[in-house]
Amino acid sequence: MNLYYYNGPVLEFEKIIADHWSASTRAPTEKKARSNLAYQFKMETGRMPRSKITIPGKLKIVEGGQI
Repeated sequence: MNLYYYNGPVLEFEKIIADHWSASTRAPTEKKARSNLAYQFKMETGRMPRSKITIPGKLKIVEGGQI
């Protein structure tokens, strides 16, 4: 599994709700990493599980597994 790192904006229903958010996750694919990061953001900010959170920026794959 790769370690993915994200640093950028977060959208909720296509509206920017965070200009700058950073987090990391381990996942087998970029799609799964985006899903994990969206879930992380929901838990950190107390949003409902069904809210539509989008991670629009590029994810960075971290070599060696350390940020």
